[in-house]
Amino acid sequence: MKRSLPVLLTTLALATPALAQQAMDHSAHGGTAMSGAQPGDTPATTAYRETMARMHEDMAVDYTNDADVDFMRGMIPHHQGAIDMARIVLEHGTDPEVRALAEEVIATQQAEIDMMEAWLAEHDG
Repeated sequence: MKRSLPVLLTTLALATPALAQQAMDHSAHGGTAMSGAQPGDTPATTAYRETMARMHEDMAVDYTNDADVDFMRGMIPHHQGAIDMARIVLEHGTDPEVRALAEEVIATQQAEIDMMEAWLAEHDG
C-alpha cells in the first residue's frame, strides 16, 4: 500500500518527539554493519553506511546537564544526518515520491538546524 507524501510527513512529525526523548547514546547502533563498505554494497549503501557512522559519532556530544542545550546539540548532527541521507537518495534513488520526500527533508531539516544553531548561540554561551 503506497502512502501519500502528506501521510508520510505526518507520520514522521508524530514520531519525532517520541524518538527525540530516547537517550542520545547510540552506541548500540555501531559496529561493522554501519562502518565502511561491505562486500556487495552499492555506492548508495556505502554512502548510507558512512553517513550513519558519521552522524552517530557526531551525536556523541559532551553533556552539559542542561536538557535544552543537550537536546539541541544532539539534534543538530541528527538532522544533518537526515539531510545527508536525503542527498544520497537524490543522487541514487529513482522513486519520485521518495525523491520528493528527500527534498522536503532537506528543506525542513536545514531550517531546523538553522533555528537550533541560533538558539544555541543565545543560550550555550
